[in-house]
Amino acid sequence: MSTTILLQSIVIVLLAPLIQGIVKNTKARLQSRRGPAYFQPYYDYAKYLKKDSVISPTVSWIFHFAPYIYFATTIGAAAMVPTVFTHSGIQFDNLFTLVYLFALGRFFLAAASLDAGSSFGGMGGSREMFISVLVEPPLMLALFTVAYNADSTGLSAMAAAAGTSPVTFSALLAAVSFLMITIAETGRIPVDNPDTHLELTMVHEGMVLEYSGRPVGLIFWASAIKQLIFILLLVNLFVPWQPEGFTSGLFAATWMLFKVVLAAALLAAMETSTNKIRLFRVPGLMAAAGVVSLLALVAQ
Repeated sequence: MSTTILLQSIVIVLLAPLIQGIVKNTKARLQSRRGPAYFQPYYDYAKYLKKDSVISPTVSWIFHFAPYIYFATTIGAAAMVPTVFTHSGIQFDNLFTLVYLFALGRFFLAAASLDAGSSFGGMGGSREMFISVLVEPPLMLALFTVAYNADSTGLSAMAAAAGTSPVTFSALLAAVSFLMITIAETGRIPVDNPDTHLELTMVHEGMVLEYSGRPVGLIFWASAIKQLIFILLLVNLFVPWQPEGFTSGLFAATWMLFKVVLAAALLAAMETSTNKIRLFRVPGLMAAAGVVSLLALVAQ
């Protein structure tokens, strides 16, 4: 079982840049641009990892270790997220551990943005924590919807129960809510714009402006892994339905990969069809996600 967990983590880590490339390329195609190649993120991350870092002499250990902690928390989450193997065998394989891992990585990254003493970094860190406070309640409500049906907070049990549950109105509401949460958690339009460096609009990019070389490569790679994890949670917990004969083995893996690519294309389409909203309108969007999650939980 430990070999399966290790293999799953490696596959998610290596597949994450490709999903990021699919999102960027699809977004560019929808905007009538050529866009980057699907494998461009691999070249970018390799370039970052080869470069040296320029670090201020005034920063503390938090600034030095934050990228590695952020990357490690996403790998830990990748080991827990249910995929084709719904029984991971991890003792603390539950939704609380998953949420706390993401919170731990976000905390250190925000702390590092303040540690550098940059005004842009502090602004990005404060915005990130502001958004996280709004996102976590509807995230927990959406996950509780699946946990209630599974009578367990274990991610593997939740995925197994979701796979055998019929398509209901409650499940559709939970899927819509989690899609809104995925947009916010992965820093995509309309909550954040991952392609901008304008000081008035950037959130995640503002936190990492002081990083360069290998640390910034790890941060970008970890962000791509986090995006893939949320897509996997979406397709395995909230849209787990699959046709007959695709329930195991290579067919199940192929169907899951198809749903992941389709979800990535959906994120790109939603980014293209909407504009970034003002920061002070984000609470309304997350409140809507929370209300939809609560309705999904009540409708069980």
